[in-house]
Amino acid sequence: MTIPDKLLEELRERRNRIHASGGEKKIEQRHEKGLLTARERIMSLFEPDTFQEIGAHARHQAHQFGMEGKDLPGDGVVVGTGYVNGVPVAAFSQDFTVAAGTLGKMHARKMVQAMRYARKMGMPLVGFNDSGGARIQEGVDALSGYGDVFYQNVLLSGVVPQIAVVLGPCAGGASYSPALMDFVIMTRHNAHMFITGPDVIKAVTGRATSMDDIGSATMHASVSGNVHFVAEDDADAVRLVRRLLGYLPSNNTEDPPHRPSSDMECSLDEGMNLLVPNESSQPMDVRLVIERLVDPGEFLEVHADWARNLIVGLARIEGIVVGLVANQSTALAGALDINASDKGARFIRFCNVFNIPLVTLVDVPGFLPGVEQERGGIIRHGAKMLYAYAASTVPKFTVILRKAYGGSYLAMCSAEMGADVVYAWPTAEIAVMGAKGAVNVLHRREVKEAEDPARRTEQLADAYQEDFCSPYLSASHGYVSDVIEPGETRFQLALALRKFLTKRELRPQKKHGTIPL
Repeated sequence: MTIPDKLLEELRERRNRIHASGGEKKIEQRHEKGLLTARERIMSLFEPDTFQEIGAHARHQAHQFGMEGKDLPGDGVVVGTGYVNGVPVAAFSQDFTVAAGTLGKMHARKMVQAMRYARKMGMPLVGFNDSGGARIQEGVDALSGYGDVFYQNVLLSGVVPQIAVVLGPCAGGASYSPALMDFVIMTRHNAHMFITGPDVIKAVTGRATSMDDIGSATMHASVSGNVHFVAEDDADAVRLVRRLLGYLPSNNTEDPPHRPSSDMECSLDEGMNLLVPNESSQPMDVRLVIERLVDPGEFLEVHADWARNLIVGLARIEGIVVGLVANQSTALAGALDINASDKGARFIRFCNVFNIPLVTLVDVPGFLPGVEQERGGIIRHGAKMLYAYAASTVPKFTVILRKAYGGSYLAMCSAEMGADVVYAWPTAEIAVMGAKGAVNVLHRREVKEAEDPARRTEQLADAYQEDFCSPYLSASHGYVSDVIEPGETRFQLALALRKFLTKRELRPQKKHGTIPL
């Protein structure tokens, strides 16, 4: 039986209307602003000819208030699956040219369908957010739709990677879906994300503010910490998604995409030895260490502009995917504060659920002192780091570069917190506190009564550091696996990583622990 031409023509005509979204004029307006359409975004993410759309013919309920007779192609969202880097991925892309991308019940149902596909098939989820918010005409149905989406975000959490891309407005309740996902990418221009806008803030509090002050990508990336990556435009955002997915497994039952080198480089890196300053009080840019430690071009920093005293990111070492956590002594001397603790704990927990080994580079003088830190809850926030490392069962490797004092020594994944291997450089200082601080506590009277207090302090500090801070002392007590040259670090880690990829560690059965949130 041959399908009548009339039916084929009708199908093609319907598809053309759907693909035309809100019409040529609105599409042109998007392009004039340098923006891609919802369909262009999703098609640029997937490899050619691999996208299969879901719910293209879905329509809003015609009886809804103020929506009678309105045609909303695809109900304002493009949904489907395709391949990225050869791996299947589910995605949705909100269409601002159709009813300003507002979310109604059918719109939400399509998003939920993509999320269910991701959960059932064990594939990552990518969401392009560009919406005017809840569709007011649908009333409580729109709120119900948001609830359905949030519930699916939570079900997917820790099961498959979730990446939110904010490319336009994302206001009110709409902002909670990206917040529930693993990574948020936001474009520097055209995108805004907030709960209440400037007008509402002024009406309620009397304080005048701007959209950039409360909702820009720059603000969220550097102040609030809500955004992990800032993209220059739509195309850059898609490139970031593809790069990020290149480090991640499809789901929590798989290993990340390791690419072990066939020939591992085992020569000494003399350049690493030259990075250590002569004085321990001098800052050392840990990024220079990371550059020599990881494979060329294989470090993707996460939250680069927020809590700069701690660096986190995804990398490869001789082809093995790792999550890197490192103190950055060029900012706040590398001390852990409230924001750094939150940043580290979240990243550590992400790596753990997706089977990514953790490498921790330690150069930490302690938790940041201060009234604001104490009143802000540094105890609770710092405990998140302790909890995250102790709860992680992935392979954990720690390298103590220089300072490792007090509770921060434990918070940066010491042997007691479950590190499988702990290396220390000869420059490592491991103790309750720094040498001069210890002298002030232990020998205050002796120093005070000395003929030259400053000289006596230096003498006692040198003796204390040699006797009580030495990495060899920690190694003799079994807290350090080995003391190594800086130049050996890459090879030693690469070798240990390969050996520990088969690690399995069981924990007591429970619903979940109660992390100090």
